[in-house]
Amino acid sequence: MPIKLIENLVSQDKDPIANLSLLDTINQDLKTAMISKEVVARDTIRMLLSEIKKYEIDEREEATDPIILALINKNVKQRRDSIEQFKNGGRADLVTKEEEQLKVILQYLPQQLSVDEIKAIVQQGIDEISAQTMQDMGKLMALLKPQLEGKADMSVVSAAVKELLN
Repeated sequence: MPIKLIENLVSQDKDPIANLSLLDTINQDLKTAMISKEVVARDTIRMLLSEIKKYEIDEREEATDPIILALINKNVKQRRDSIEQFKNGGRADLVTKEEEQLKVILQYLPQQLSVDEIKAIVQQGIDEISAQTMQDMGKLMALLKPQLEGKADMSVVSAAVKELLN
């Protein structure tokens, strides 16, 4: 089936790699990791695929790219939390394992925005809703989240909001 898809795209003068969905890309990367015997990548991608399948079964709908990105973001947050807790617990071995898995997962997110770019977008949001105090933070974050989801760590966005509202 995937070969027919690629042949079809090539016959239409389209780049088959550029037209793959995120799920297709993840599946291709799993095959590559299995062939090259990259254990960490293989296991991490399998875990990610199981999360996607779980979502599809629970919600009874196909996981689209935005949904997959949300699941990836959830996994990134979990990994970062785990790394922090393992560091506090003095478990360097587990920190290393989680960091390796995080590197694999991060490759599926779009290019992350810099802190300066985040601050510029936050400032636009502040101007748009005329936010002036920390009481406006919830409304501002609700406006910013759809724009920045997947492109920025929301804890960095939150810190930028707090800095600019004070």
